[in-house]
Amino acid sequence: MARAPPLPWLPWGWPSMKAVVTTGVFVTTLWNLRCFLNPSEVSGEAPKHTEPLMVLVWEWPSKQVPNISGDVCRELYGITGCWLTTEQQLLSRADVVVFPHTRLQPGRDRLPKNRRPGQNWVWVSLESPSNTKALAGWNQTFNWVMTYRRDSDIFIPYGKLVPNRSATVNIPTKTNLVSWVISNYHRTQKRAEVYKNLSRYLHVNIYGKAIKKPLCKDCLLPTTSKSKFYLAFENSIHQDYITEKLWRNSLMAGTVPVVLGPPRANYEQFVPADSFIHVDDFGSLAELATFLKTMNSSRYRQFFAWQKRYSVKLYTDWRERICTICTAYPSLPRGRVYPDLESWFST
Repeated sequence: MARAPPLPWLPWGWPSMKAVVTTGVFVTTLWNLRCFLNPSEVSGEAPKHTEPLMVLVWEWPSKQVPNISGDVCRELYGITGCWLTTEQQLLSRADVVVFPHTRLQPGRDRLPKNRRPGQNWVWVSLESPSNTKALAGWNQTFNWVMTYRRDSDIFIPYGKLVPNRSATVNIPTKTNLVSWVISNYHRTQKRAEVYKNLSRYLHVNIYGKAIKKPLCKDCLLPTTSKSKFYLAFENSIHQDYITEKLWRNSLMAGTVPVVLGPPRANYEQFVPADSFIHVDDFGSLAELATFLKTMNSSRYRQFFAWQKRYSVKLYTDWRERICTICTAYPSLPRGRVYPDLESWFST
């Protein structure tokens, strides 16, 4: 900043009032001009982008890479100022680099060797801590995390309820009591134990790869919709880990979810309290089975009151998830690195 001129001194040693006012105006003008020219330097905020934000996905999360050419974020999701690419040769130009955990194995040799100043790296995972291995090697690597957890820098849930003014309730015709779709069945899982004990008291219609009765993509919802209740049992129990088993297989299908996962209070942060049944609501599985078998139609219909106000939105396209980075970008913290990723994720 330019130095202010020396003040003219009066004979007895104090500057004149006119000189003080003049100098004050001069200094204030210079400061305001500095703020105008370099607002980010004064406020500590990241400089605003005048060009589209370039998000480089180092390796696409799914096996099939969709078309991301052009302004896909704007065309599909109305998100402007966002440019997605998988071209690794553009690393030096990327503002954000995305690393799905499923593509980080076997180790750090899959990461870029250089990172330009100001570039932010994002760790992405939709799996629970129980199914996410080898995190200890990624300390001091990532600036932001992008997961199903609400305390993530970038929150990507499996689904959510969105306002719907239709004010109608649609309950599909029911032909059986309970169904369950299961792809990976392991006896050590809590859900396997609960199912085994619950099945002593009522019949469960089971589908999925685990019992060699897979359902085609377009067969899933028509099948589960025929059941009054659906076992939305998560493969592991962790904070905010509420997957498509609730959103798609149950709520979207038009059946009442019986959930096994984080505590009821956690579910109620995502869906209304009267839209689901929690296994923990009952003192025993025998009580749960009796509740399901003896429920009258009036009580059953109450579980669908949410449909008068909401509809289910699923997040299934990784392009939409990646585009949300650009929406969150202006408010994300700068200059931070996760020192212990494993500790954060397993908390």
